[in-house]
Amino acid sequence: MDFISPTKGKLSFQETYSEIVSYFNEKPEEKYKLIIGTDSQFHFPNDVCFVTAIIIHRVGKGARYFFSRRHQKFMENLRQRIYYETYLSLEVATMVAAKLADDEDINLNVEIHLDVGKNGETKEMIREVVGMVIGSGFQAFIKPDSYGATKVADKYTK
Repeated sequence: MDFISPTKGKLSFQETYSEIVSYFNEKPEEKYKLIIGTDSQFHFPNDVCFVTAIIIHRVGKGARYFFSRRHQKFMENLRQRIYYETYLSLEVATMVAAKLADDEDINLNVEIHLDVGKNGETKEMIREVVGMVIGSGFQAFIKPDSYGATKVADKYTK
């Protein structure tokens, strides 16, 4: 799986992880959030673009992010798209968590930001997708606190 950095260009997952570690190691005494979020957008005539973002946020002092884009055939069902977004976020979060487990010098918890909220069509899916994330051992955030999905990933689905 490849990622794109707005400043470094195309990176492998290993290179992306190395960039995250490097950013953390610049100021390890600071507070960090490691966020994974996925969003999707329908593209005419029968394509859905899914973007998964990894954000390393130095709280109050900036962030770096990386994103991966993939296209799938049109998914007519919103529930199916939201489940797939959640699956993609969990897939990347699991890869990141596995690397973090091998790195004793970095203590970061992974947050998953979901593109669901209490208003709109996705409100009935909150319990289900939050349960998937928590059941997988990660923290889950929904709108309006899920900026990893609703702002960063969303920006690259267009």
